[in-house]
Amino acid sequence: MISTNQFKNGAHIEVDGQIYRIMDFQHVKPGKGGAFVRTKLRRASDGGVVDKTFRAGEKFRPVRTETRRMQFLYDSGEMAVFMDSESYEQTEIPHDAAGEDMKWVRPNDTVEVLYVDEKPTGVQVSSAVDLTVSKTDPGLKGDTASGGGSKPATLETGVEIQVPLFIDEGEVVRVDTRSGEYVSRA
Repeated sequence: MISTNQFKNGAHIEVDGQIYRIMDFQHVKPGKGGAFVRTKLRRASDGGVVDKTFRAGEKFRPVRTETRRMQFLYDSGEMAVFMDSESYEQTEIPHDAAGEDMKWVRPNDTVEVLYVDEKPTGVQVSSAVDLTVSKTDPGLKGDTASGGGSKPATLETGVEIQVPLFIDEGEVVRVDTRSGEYVSRA
């Protein structure tokens, strides 16, 4: 059993028969009354986010999780199709379960697929990815790296981010996947 004082961001717990991933938690000790833990949880089945409050010391069943390196093959409409690099077995994951991180993944990229109780429930990408700029306005004369301005750019995966004025179409840029911000040229 896992107690509320053992909570960690990213850990999985079972609450009322549902499996949740702990996104954020905060221990609260009011001046009057017992301590409690306020949490933000993501449901593993459909990706829905809920806020729940638990009494301090409450116990939960820990959930067995593992990650497997898999290659993203293609998007079949409602599902993202992955292939296990070792067994060549294909796995389909619904878009709502795969999550927001899929916008940073190109076909044939290798990602970590999160399995909760032997079922694929999510995709984890690295904290920074290198993507090619497919569309952006040209920089104007006088635009320099220290100019301080930015402009929108569409990346090869279709995501639009803000880049410095000196970045042109066809260049490869490094993007922070957690914040969606330009980091540097790759």
